[in-house]
Amino acid sequence: MAKPTRPATPTRKGANVRRVASDADLGFWHRPALMNLCADVLYLVAAFMLLGAAWAAVQRMAVLPLRQLVVTTPLQHVAPAQIEQAVRTALAGNFLTVNLDAARVAFEGIPWVRRAEVRKRWPDTIELTIDEHRAVAHWTPKNGSARLVNDRGEIFVAETSMSLPYFSGPEDSSTRVLARFAEFNAGVHGIGRHVVAIQLSPREAWRLRLDDGVSIDLGRDQDKQALATRINRLSRTYVQLHEQLSGAFDTIDMRYPNGFAVRTETPTNRAPRAAS
Repeated sequence: MAKPTRPATPTRKGANVRRVASDADLGFWHRPALMNLCADVLYLVAAFMLLGAAWAAVQRMAVLPLRQLVVTTPLQHVAPAQIEQAVRTALAGNFLTVNLDAARVAFEGIPWVRRAEVRKRWPDTIELTIDEHRAVAHWTPKNGSARLVNDRGEIFVAETSMSLPYFSGPEDSSTRVLARFAEFNAGVHGIGRHVVAIQLSPREAWRLRLDDGVSIDLGRDQDKQALATRINRLSRTYVQLHEQLSGAFDTIDMRYPNGFAVRTETPTNRAPRAAS
């Protein structure tokens, strides 16, 4: 005989649906994970605001003021007053807030300053290292103001009373002119002369003036003979030529392959071309 079975409990439709709906209807304040995330964000915002306020207060307060500037290199051309002027315009703020890049730019704007290095030394000192230009010549272009050339062939703006040779040439030729100056000066040293002016024309032709006032036209380097060959030919005959003409000439043209031409001071009395 079969055992009677208990009738199944009727399933309430929508029970699970109501449970899910109840979880979804939980309010913002009943979600701990979301609340913790929002609290963390608020803490971070507050921390950044406090740091910003503290930094602004440090900038306004006299905290770690700069008390001295130490120049670590001896200076020949830069005056203390020029440095003081740059300090007043560039060294703003305190030890923490001073802008070293702006200070470097201000110091490098002083005439004769080629390069400047600015460093902080705890707790209240700025160290300044200056590399000054070492002038070797005047630069006199056809157009523009007179400037100077340093020992690296760089052109810079400054004034000097030093007795220096004069360079001229295209704007981008100062390095080449400096190198040629050393070469030509060595070439005439054996005849007791030195170069006081050197000119490079736009067509790449070279012209010298010696300390006795005589001008030398060397021409272009690629014309048949190297410039060094022409200088050597000049040095072999210059003393003899000077004696024969009693120094009465003002220009020697070395552009000829086998000799040179001399222009005397008297226009009607020109010496013939001399063989080498």
